[in-house]
Amino acid sequence: MKTIPFFKMSGSGNDFIIIDNRKAVVPEAQLHRLVVGACRRKMSVGADGLILIEPSESLDFKWRFFNADGSLPDMCGNGARCAARFAFIHKIADRRMAFETLAGTIEATVGENTVKIRMTTPRDLETGTILDIEGAPTAVGSINTGVPHVVTVVDDIEAVDVKKTGRLIRHHPNFAPDGTNANFVAVEKNRTIFIRTYERGVEDETLACGTGNVAAALILAFERGLTSPVSLTTRSGGQLTVHFKEQDGRYRDVFLEGDARVIYRGEMWEEAWRL
Repeated sequence: MKTIPFFKMSGSGNDFIIIDNRKAVVPEAQLHRLVVGACRRKMSVGADGLILIEPSESLDFKWRFFNADGSLPDMCGNGARCAARFAFIHKIADRRMAFETLAGTIEATVGENTVKIRMTTPRDLETGTILDIEGAPTAVGSINTGVPHVVTVVDDIEAVDVKKTGRLIRHHPNFAPDGTNANFVAVEKNRTIFIRTYERGVEDETLACGTGNVAAALILAFERGLTSPVSLTTRSGGQLTVHFKEQDGRYRDVFLEGDARVIYRGEMWEEAWRL
């Protein structure tokens, strides 16, 4: 039986299956089934998403990134860091690299313990929006950091029902038809920032979300005057750091820095994605 080599990697708890597909080892006709099947937890490898590393005509490589449900988001910050380290390990690229995504070119630098990526320029920043969430007025901010995000500041991060409230925000009419990701942040008195995220495409809380951390950092910077860098503690307990420049309420030169761990490598049998 033909098998597919892969790496399992994690960026601050956001986990991915990564496959070197430069020689088209993945059967294109079965791609959707493979993504959904392989990402199932307990029944297969299990992951928040799957990444294919493919040839690029102009950059070090191109990726195709899939959420666990098979959808194709434009960008994933944690996935991008993992893809960059994967490419460096496999000598596809040097420590400094650039690769193609649906959100545009992503630049990355692989360090000893972390990977730092330049994010695409954020857009559509709005704050002070009031959403009706089951009859309760809820103040949120929103921004697109490669994919759309909503950020809600809360008093008690542990008290949030992320799955329930996150799903309501994700499907709120304000963000139709594509929906949004939903982030909840709490700023402690010692300035420690905690974040929890409901991810569109995973349709559940994840242990971390890179683009969500960038969204939260920029909205907090806009609303509360936080300056670069801003570090946030994710649900996994890991830290992600957001670097940026601000001028007149606009943000540029945005970077996301954090870990990109190799968990294991293996070979996937067809049974792994059989539904």
